[in-house]
Amino acid sequence: MGDPLILVVKTLGNLYLFIVLLRLVLQLTRADFYNPISQGIVKATSPLLKPLRKVIPSIGRVDTSSVVLALAVQALILVLVMTIVGFKLTPIHYVIYTVAGVVYHLLDLYFWAMLISVILSWVAPSSSHPGALLVMQICEPLYRLCHRFIPSLGGFDLSPIFIFLGISVLKQFIAPFVI
Repeated sequence: MGDPLILVVKTLGNLYLFIVLLRLVLQLTRADFYNPISQGIVKATSPLLKPLRKVIPSIGRVDTSSVVLALAVQALILVLVMTIVGFKLTPIHYVIYTVAGVVYHLLDLYFWAMLISVILSWVAPSSSHPGALLVMQICEPLYRLCHRFIPSLGGFDLSPIFIFLGISVLKQFIAPFVI
């Protein structure tokens, strides 16, 4: 009985965590707010973010209420899974697993965005689809950062390879702390 329930809790919880993290990333990258996908993400996260924003101010460009909501969602998933399994953790373990889980899922979000970006660059390089535009807007800051250190080689952009490598290495370090 526990395994299917854990699957449901983790799937639904991680889906909402993905949406919250996507909202955070869209705000950090200053992606198009009027994009229909952005509007859907705003509508899905606003009921929980509006009350948090009244209490938690933003710090610069970082929407700290989104960060707090992401941590709260991950902590709730962790508590529910541990309750279902019947295992107790110390408070410090909850904090470590919660932060590691959020960072891991944020890296996962960027991994998939980068993969979609690379595929789109081959299949539809100048697509005006709202999803394609958002993916490009999310990935562009990473590309710019990587281009400072790794120039293009005769039309070949090697930055996605190094970004994938960096994300994979970071995920391997964090993976032992993710439940």
